[in-house]
Amino acid sequence: MTDATGPLTLGRYTLHGEIAHGGMATVHLARLQGPVGFSRTVAIKRLHPQFAKDPEFVTMFLDEARLAVRIQHPNVAQTLDVVAESGELFIVMEYLHGETASRLLRATGKPFPPEVAAAVMIGALHGLHAAHEAKNERGEPLQIVHRDVSPQNVFVGRDGIARVLDFGVAKAAGRFHTTEEGKVKGKLPYMSPEQVRGEPLTRATDIYAASVVAWELLVGERFIRGQNAGEVVERVLYGKAEAPSKKVSSVPPALDAIVLRGLARDPAARWATAREMALALEAAITPAQPSRVGAFVEASVGGDLEARASRVAEAESTSNSSEMHALLDDLARSGGPGSTAAAAQISPRELVTSPGTASDTSAAPRRRRPALWVVAAAALVGVGFASRGLVSREVTTPAPTASAAPAVALPTASVAAAPEAEPSTAQSPSALPSASTSPAPLPGATIRPVPVPVPRAASKPKADCNPPWTLDSSGRKKYKLECL
Repeated sequence: MTDATGPLTLGRYTLHGEIAHGGMATVHLARLQGPVGFSRTVAIKRLHPQFAKDPEFVTMFLDEARLAVRIQHPNVAQTLDVVAESGELFIVMEYLHGETASRLLRATGKPFPPEVAAAVMIGALHGLHAAHEAKNERGEPLQIVHRDVSPQNVFVGRDGIARVLDFGVAKAAGRFHTTEEGKVKGKLPYMSPEQVRGEPLTRATDIYAASVVAWELLVGERFIRGQNAGEVVERVLYGKAEAPSKKVSSVPPALDAIVLRGLARDPAARWATAREMALALEAAITPAQPSRVGAFVEASVGGDLEARASRVAEAESTSNSSEMHALLDDLARSGGPGSTAAAAQISPRELVTSPGTASDTSAAPRRRRPALWVVAAAALVGVGFASRGLVSREVTTPAPTASAAPAVALPTASVAAAPEAEPSTAQSPSALPSASTSPAPLPGATIRPVPVPVPRAASKPKADCNPPWTLDSSGRKKYKLECL
């Protein structure tokens, strides 16, 4: 989170501010800081400090991550990591740009267009079906029941895709945390009759809750109202569901039948699977395309989304700047002598936009390598000239005293490997010996200059090459060697 001292960093993650706040945890905008400058914007669900020390809450929190990671589907918010560090416990999730269905209902104050409501519910139902069908590492069904399907846990992205959130109170086979007998989990207005009665739960419970959400999106108001919990429970157990079209005339009758079947008190009378209900919605009405759903989200909460996008941009800018400074510091520490100054002269823009610039931080060793290649190339050219009749000269001076080390002549091609070669040897034309001048010899040293080509005209007279051949006794042409 952001305070007077700046963002809070926990391990690889930097928290920049709150996105949402719940009774058990807070969701933060955060940045993942990986190696070699890699980073990513994520959402972090951070358990409140008072619950981080409660074994029951910790177990339930970790159960959520363990279950959610087994559900891989585009309509389920993805869990990326779980971190326990410095007394903190949090779940890392993908960052989604959009709003919950609950927030959209409050912002508009009116029902969703039927096509948009159908598109949102179809996505949510497909996500629920993926959760219901999830399996463990051994391929055994987990039998996950979300138990808290509500408008607060149906997220509608700016990309027009609906996703199911928050498996915090989900029930599954083999779950580490088990609900205490008599303790009800979830939100009362969205609970099925069997859930309120404390009976064993199946996927039919989530189908009922999803049908409540569909009713509210189509009508634009709460399905069950009550002055207190007792009144809400009574209406859940004994109330009669009213068709959405009786509240909003624009709702097609075909949607009435689908929603009312999902709201049946008897679990066996509901849709057998969430996918079956989704397919029924697809057949009953042409759902809105993602672009239209995204436009609906933008029109409903565009100001909030713009403000959040600015916060994300600010967090990314701050994070990228700190990451670049850290990268330059690493280069300075690991680059050897002189690399600190070199790193300080490299701007972040150069590192980002110039693929080869990062290697220039070790400038001192890089300057020697081009010189050696030039010397090697010159030596190889010299060998080629010599093979074609050109000359090279070797100047050797004796040692001034008998105790000096004898001079050792190296082959011409070995000049490329000579460690004492300096860049100026190959780069300055005046440093190369010619046929008429010789460099000042050093005592006890063997000087092997780079071979210098000598024109043929300087060593022998020009041959008669017109024509460049002669005829032998058989009349065949024999080319003159000196004309080749």
